[in-house]
Amino acid sequence: MRYLVIVFAVLLSVITYIDRVSISFAAPFISHDLNLNTIEMGMAFSAFGWAYALFEMPGGFLGDWLGPRKVLMRIVLWWSVFTAATGWVWSLKSLVITRFLFGAGEAGCFPNLTKAYSTWLPQSERPRAQGIMWLSTRWGAALTPPLVALVMTAVGWRHAFEIFGCLGVVWAVAFFLWYRDDPLENKQMNAAERELVKSSAKLASGHRNLPWGKLARSRQAWLICGQYFSHSWAWYFYMTWLPTYMRNGRHLTFASTALASAVPLFMAGLGDPVSVFLAARLSKSIGLVRARRTIALIGFTGGAALLLLSTLIADAVTAVLVIGLAAFTLELVMSVAWSTTMDVGGKFAGTVSGAMNMWGNIGGALSPLAIGYILAWTNNNWNVTFYVSALVLVLGIFCWMFLDPVKPFDVQAEAEV
Repeated sequence: MRYLVIVFAVLLSVITYIDRVSISFAAPFISHDLNLNTIEMGMAFSAFGWAYALFEMPGGFLGDWLGPRKVLMRIVLWWSVFTAATGWVWSLKSLVITRFLFGAGEAGCFPNLTKAYSTWLPQSERPRAQGIMWLSTRWGAALTPPLVALVMTAVGWRHAFEIFGCLGVVWAVAFFLWYRDDPLENKQMNAAERELVKSSAKLASGHRNLPWGKLARSRQAWLICGQYFSHSWAWYFYMTWLPTYMRNGRHLTFASTALASAVPLFMAGLGDPVSVFLAARLSKSIGLVRARRTIALIGFTGGAALLLLSTLIADAVTAVLVIGLAAFTLELVMSVAWSTTMDVGGKFAGTVSGAMNMWGNIGGALSPLAIGYILAWTNNNWNVTFYVSALVLVLGIFCWMFLDPVKPFDVQAEAEV
């Protein structure tokens, strides 16, 4: 029964990224129809990121307090409405407001899924579950460009968003009917599985007494947030400007852009199972702390180096593959980062993961806006955007050099559990 939580998480992860990434492929058509320049389109991309960042911690805290069942049902319905509403925009202002409200809804998704994992899965199974979930997000994002191209060709970009908005509604209803915050309330779970999840189920109890002072003073928490800010800055290029880069920077056709935009995202998805595999193997020989730190450092260093390498390559196909390898190495960070929030957060995993994702998406909000300005100021010199991303990734390297990825920020709360 506990594996059904992973199934629901995978399905929602795919829906989340279809809803989120579809605008990146539709961006050239939206820009044309609404008469937007690169700076204005960057504002639309950034609006989502700011809302996503601002509502991360509230969304995670609500999950800790009320439970993921109530919170996920409400926020998925919310963002599905504004996914559809993206197809109804008529100006820059309406687009920015719609994407902001869409981002406010999506903000609580992954902190609440992480909370669900922490209560439904034994600790030993959580890293693999995180790897599966993040693989599904990347492959969902990889599926989006050709899917959007197919749907847009049939019905236009406006109706495409309406169709994508319906997916979340179906998921929300099904999840609310099946899921329970305490896994022991599932009557189909047999005695052996109940015994297996009994310890994790203790984390399900709702609470509001989070030690905010300890969290704010925790070096662990700030290092987790800093590394994710760095990671998301680079990653948001793939979710926002990548199709535009393929069309304008590499001069690919409409059909080729759909395929080329999918390749890096597909390659990123491969990084998740590889990360889980390496963490399991390395932890046996060098310990869990050093294993996670090593994988993260490889991810940040490799991502920065490969983005810089792509600026030296003239051939479009080769450049796509190198950018894809950069996405692959960056993705090595994801499962170790989110597994770290569960260990560092304990029964406050929703809030801690929300804090990490908040700072990550502050980086995600700044990145596409900065790219828009860089392109305007440099006469569409895409190489400069990669130089800046590589520089920001150095922050992630610094954070992981000092981060203890298993030590709880609140030792007393951990002892009580």
